[in-house]
Amino acid sequence: MLVTRYNPFKELRELESRLFNYYPSTQSEEGDISAFRPSVSTREGEFAYHIEVDLPGVKKEDIHIDLKENQIIISGERSFKEERKENDYYKVESSYGKFQRSFALPENVDVENIEASSENGVLEVVLPKLKIEKAEVKKIQVK
Repeated sequence: MLVTRYNPFKELRELESRLFNYYPSTQSEEGDISAFRPSVSTREGEFAYHIEVDLPGVKKEDIHIDLKENQIIISGERSFKEERKENDYYKVESSYGKFQRSFALPENVDVENIEASSENGVLEVVLPKLKIEKAEVKKIQVK
């Protein structure tokens, strides 16, 4: 029989995640708690690798992309506030949080020519591939 520790909040977190497209809080290196974890899509093209990050409500100025120890680190902060006033009610919704995603870089990435652009809440980072010439196969005759 497998013994597991009872967590009374596990089911509540799962329900929240399904209802509100919410990701559970994660602890960052600095000790900050973040409830915002953006979705990421990666793909490899013929000439480059592509990383697409969904960042709704994040300004370009609040996005940071760093290269460190053969990793690309995408981080930033989102702050969103929607305020609605009408005759018989007042509603305020806000969402904020820091985020950080990191990816190991393949050996054939041209780090000097990495480009990033943000449009309509989607950040695209293009990691061009280095042109590696294939070595010719040299046959050696057995004597």
